[in-house]
Amino acid sequence: VKPAGILSQPDRTGEDSMVTLLKAQLGREVFPVHRLDRAVGGVMLFAMTKAAAGKLSSLVTSDGFEKEYVAVIHGAPTEEKGELFDYLVHDARRNLTSVAKPTDKDAKEARLAYTLLARDMEREFSLVRVRLYTGRTHQIRVHMAFGGHPLAGDTMYGNFMPEIGHQLLHCRRCFFEHPVTGEKMAFEADYPDDFGRVLKKLENAE
Repeated sequence: VKPAGILSQPDRTGEDSMVTLLKAQLGREVFPVHRLDRAVGGVMLFAMTKAAAGKLSSLVTSDGFEKEYVAVIHGAPTEEKGELFDYLVHDARRNLTSVAKPTDKDAKEARLAYTLLARDMEREFSLVRVRLYTGRTHQIRVHMAFGGHPLAGDTMYGNFMPEIGHQLLHCRRCFFEHPVTGEKMAFEADYPDDFGRVLKKLENAE
């Protein structure tokens, strides 16, 4: 389970990442199969060999690997279930993703499905479950913000909330078939502590 604020893999900063931390803990190399943004916590899958990493990575690109996220968003969507589809462009220099036209240079299709899980009586916040069909950079954050419901605590695409500190987005579950045995695998990560304050507002949800 990756804590929010930790890098998924090493970068030029030399800061600790899940890869370096796990290597130190296990005494051997590990190979990330997918990646979570630094500010996002939750389930991450690592392979113990390059061969296994290659097989698992092929599942990710062929829809054989499913990730389920939960997010706290501002407001409440009008529909309890729905799909969001946009074209997105990522500016690597600014590390910023924006909604684009299909004809724009480097525009890529982005699609997700959401389910409303709970909302507070004032509809100030909602809890949604998200399934990604594509894995674009900052996709959930941009989809939700463009639809008028930015993630709580998202400083880049929403409003800074000192009482939260960072965006409330969490990779809750992942599902896939074992690349060797074919066994159906499922892993789950509990809600992190920093979801607690907002989730309390949702205990009396409609």
